[in-house]
Amino acid sequence: MTAQPVRAVLIAGPTASGKSALALRVAERLDATIVNADSMQVYRDLRILTARPTPEEERRVPHRLYGHVDAAVNYSTGQWLRDVGEVLRELEAEGRMPILVGGTGLYFRALTSGLAAVPPIPVDIRERVRARIQSEGAPTLHAELARIDPSTASRLMPNDRSRISRALEVMLATGRSLTDWHRNGLPPLIDAGKSVRVFIACERKELVARVEQRFAAMLKAGALDEVRALAARRLDPSLPAMKAHGVPWLIRRLDGEISLQDAAAGAVMDTRRYAKRQLTWFRNQMPGWSRLPAEAALAQVLHATG
Repeated sequence: MTAQPVRAVLIAGPTASGKSALALRVAERLDATIVNADSMQVYRDLRILTARPTPEEERRVPHRLYGHVDAAVNYSTGQWLRDVGEVLRELEAEGRMPILVGGTGLYFRALTSGLAAVPPIPVDIRERVRARIQSEGAPTLHAELARIDPSTASRLMPNDRSRISRALEVMLATGRSLTDWHRNGLPPLIDAGKSVRVFIACERKELVARVEQRFAAMLKAGALDEVRALAARRLDPSLPAMKAHGVPWLIRRLDGEISLQDAAAGAVMDTRRYAKRQLTWFRNQMPGWSRLPAEAALAQVLHATG
């Protein structure tokens, strides 16, 4: 049986594993467009701390969905799916291959498996639930969710603030369980059988060293000034951009609470823990992906698309 032609390249991996560099090499070889699949690199306020492509890299090949969202926005997977759907349709009309790269597993799962078609949540409901989880705590809202939506609550840990908030918002706004919405969702945008999917494998000691080196480079490049400008906006600390790795620690440094050395150590530790969670999540949630070092991944992608 003839293999189906590849219509997209998907590159995932833990933070600091070299995904963006690999995507750039592939894009140059294939005359393709790089599309962001990282939930933090969407924010325009954080080019340095989220390791977005540099202006020079963006000049080398087209990049889409990087830095297009203001830090005041609570950007969701559903919003990204709508945005990326438009980009994919444009690229298909132009005859250009999309290379989707990032470390956000939920983005890739939604892309290849679909997503619940939950309507937008009214701002007043979102703000009310957010304020309550701050003042009352996640376990209290989890108990409330268990009374009105036991099927969803049973799948969540009592301290999972973000998922509890989301489930409660959906129930209050729509009167339907998030579990019900999941049964009738949006279709996948990419046929997994027509894509090449690689997850960048990186030896643990090397990954730790890369995380440390990258954060040091971020500080030299002006990460502290970037966070100073963000902090001056006085945004809600629960917003995703305000919780990006390094932001809370550097804000504490700017407030005089800790030294720059301690802030860097805390940010590096958070990033290392996140990388470990990414490895576990993809291993358990995304079967069918090739786990390869960067050079082997490059060879596989070029062979599959040749």
